[in-house]
Amino acid sequence: MSQVEESIEVGVPVHTAYDQWTQFESFPEFMSGVERIEQRTDTLTHWVTNVNGVRREFDARITEQIPDERVAWTTVAGETEQAGVVTFHRLDDDHTKVMLQMEFRPDGVAEKVGDKLGVVQRQTKGDLERFKHFIERRGHETGAWRGVV
Repeated sequence: MSQVEESIEVGVPVHTAYDQWTQFESFPEFMSGVERIEQRTDTLTHWVTNVNGVRREFDARITEQIPDERVAWTTVAGETEQAGVVTFHRLDDDHTKVMLQMEFRPDGVAEKVGDKLGVVQRQTKGDLERFKHFIERRGHETGAWRGVV
C-alpha cells in the first residue's frame, strides 16, 4: 500500500469546512479525476473516477464520522483499494486546518509508475487547494450531514 498525507488551511469556520466535506456529490466541483459520486445511503457512496484516461468505479463506506472532527472511509467493492481519513482542526473562529491521509494500492504499471513519481501526492495537494478556493469563494457550505457514524 502507498500513502499520501496533505493538509491545507482554509479561511472558514471548522463547521463550514466539515459540512461541505460531507457533501460528497459536490466533490467533482473541486476534485480532479472525480466524474461522479452518488450518495447511496448515509454510509455508502459510489464513485466514478477518470485519472489520466484510467476510468474506475468503486464503492466506499464511511467507517467513522464525527461532526467537525473527522470523516474516515474504506473501499468495499469495485476497481480500487483505498482507505483514508480527513480531519478538521479549528485554528480560530474563521480558520480551519484540513488534513487528509490516505492509503491506496496502485494497480497496473501506469499507476505504479505514477505513484513513484508523486502523481497522487500532487493530485491530492491540488484537490485540497481547489477545495480551499471552492469553500472560501462561497463562504458557506452547499449542505450538511451532521450524523455520527
